[in-house]
Amino acid sequence: MESAQCRDLYTELTEYERRGIRIKMNGDPASPLQIASAYAVREEPSYMRDYIADDEGMVKEVCFVELEDDDVRR
Repeated sequence: MESAQCRDLYTELTEYERRGIRIKMNGDPASPLQIASAYAVREEPSYMRDYIADDEGMVKEVCFVELEDDDVRR
C-alpha cells in the first residue's frame, strides 16, 4: 500500500477514534496507527472492514478482519 493511502487510512481511523467509535483488528482493540501499519507492510491489503451499527443505525465500531489467502483470491 502506498504511503499516501496509509496516511489517508490513518486520518480516517483517527477521526473515527475521535468520535468515540471503537476500532478492532481481528477481534482485538487496535489503534489507527496499528491498522495503518498492518496495511503498509502487506503487499496486497487483505483485510475486510465490518461496520457495526447501534440501534439508531450509527456506526459504533469498525472491525478489520484479516482474510485467509483463499478469501483474497476470490
